[in-house]
Amino acid sequence: MPFADLGGLVVSYRTEGEEDAPRLVVLNSLGTDYRIWDGLVRALEDRYRILRYDERGQGLSDSPPGPYSIADHSGDLLALLDAVGWGPTLLCGLSIGGMIAMDASARRPGAVRGLVLADTADVIGPRSFWDARMRQVREGGLERIAQPVMERWFGASFRRSRPAEARGWANLLAGASPDGYLGSCSALREADLSSSLPLVGAPALCVCGSEDLSTPPSSVKSLASRLPDAEYVEIEGAGHLSPVERPLEFARVLDAFARRRIGS
Repeated sequence: MPFADLGGLVVSYRTEGEEDAPRLVVLNSLGTDYRIWDGLVRALEDRYRILRYDERGQGLSDSPPGPYSIADHSGDLLALLDAVGWGPTLLCGLSIGGMIAMDASARRPGAVRGLVLADTADVIGPRSFWDARMRQVREGGLERIAQPVMERWFGASFRRSRPAEARGWANLLAGASPDGYLGSCSALREADLSSSLPLVGAPALCVCGSEDLSTPPSSVKSLASRLPDAEYVEIEGAGHLSPVERPLEFARVLDAFARRRIGS
């Protein structure tokens, strides 16, 4: 399992797929780690060279004291791309990962060939939501919020038909680093990327689960309408973690966009 030292921040990452295939980087959602991409990687590793990593505060990466910012996260991403020697790539970001991808594209347009922005927005939730979430975690730990968060992460049919998986993902959240989680909650509370959207020049695909309660379809459609070159696709019946819940469908959508818009 490789690790990279990004100027004092140690990050865990993994690369899969053929070395000479088109490059794809996937970026996690809050409270997860790079295992959430297992299904998508299996669907795409014969077509892409895929890099996934644990963002600061996640998995085996360092969890420095917060608060974090989206700029901290996008700086980590760009530093990791430099460390592994990757040139322009397709970025696929989920939730906070989508915000990180957009910010990286605005900061260094030449590093990004295209964007797949899953269940994300330029602003996610009001400050009051994040203040309440952080208070819950400080008072009761991540275990306190794990089960309620599953109702936001996954659609109703997933939770009914695949209860063991929903419980497993709840265990992942409950076992995350509290400091890392709170650090990224702070980043989301403060984040407003609306003014930088015109700088995101790479072609973008905005994807949303129809049952997403965190970034509902109306928010993701609005994001697509305000990016310079973006389109919108909805995955029926999926919740906030649409590429986790429907990896094969998500992979088809991603690959069709990449072939059509960036020649991958």
